[in-house]
Amino acid sequence: RVLRDYGLQFDFVEMSNLDEVRAAIKPHTRLVWVETPTNPLLKIADLAAIAEIAHRVGAQLAVDNTFASPYLQQPIGLGADFVIRSTTKYLGGHSDVVGGAILTHDTAAYEQLKFLQNAVGAVPGPMDCFLTLRGVKTLPLRMERHSANAQKIAEFLADHPGVKQVLYPGLSDHPNYAVARKQMRLPGGMISFLPVGDAATARRIAERTQLFALAESLGGVESLIELPAPMTHASVAGSPLEIDPALIRLSVGIENVDDLIEDLRQALRNE
Repeated sequence: RVLRDYGLQFDFVEMSNLDEVRAAIKPHTRLVWVETPTNPLLKIADLAAIAEIAHRVGAQLAVDNTFASPYLQQPIGLGADFVIRSTTKYLGGHSDVVGGAILTHDTAAYEQLKFLQNAVGAVPGPMDCFLTLRGVKTLPLRMERHSANAQKIAEFLADHPGVKQVLYPGLSDHPNYAVARKQMRLPGGMISFLPVGDAATARRIAERTQLFALAESLGGVESLIELPAPMTHASVAGSPLEIDPALIRLSVGIENVDDLIEDLRQALRNE
């Protein structure tokens, strides 16, 4: 609704399907934008392959790397021209920062972006910068713990009779498991799952948790649970991007994993 007024054209593509990406690329395509892992379905796009497809027609590749963080995935090393991330999430890591970042190895593009940032005014405050730099110091330790906890929780959910489907790239039955193994150091701290039941079931589960706080956002040291359809993704209801109303998303924190599993176990009881 905004950028189309500037004469820009867009095609929305299933980026985990390389055939669809190839079919959508046109001679005049100038930018390919991809998020991997995706929010909230945890799909994985093959960044090296997409970079090759994009560069073949002179297009640039921009990657939203928020879910992975630079510790788990480094898109520029896989051929990306730009990396975008929310510093609010894993980089800050303590749910007390609002910010974002763009990275590139293209000096000319950097100078242009730096000018636009200064001219338009998208400049973070000094306290946000301080808190983000503080968070970066512990990023590797936190991402290791987020991922280790999420792996155990995903395995618990996959074996639970009250769970219909688990979406986590660290599980071998994930459709993009091989790609995730190839380009990510670890599968990360985000999990989505579908309980046996409907949207009302999902809401009851989310309201029962005691350690998982019912809240939006993600990537902090504390564990969060949310329902994407009525919360973070309510704006895409009725569109091709609509989310199953029963889907539950977890941002797994760094607490004791046995406590987190027990919290989910009691929330799933009788469902």
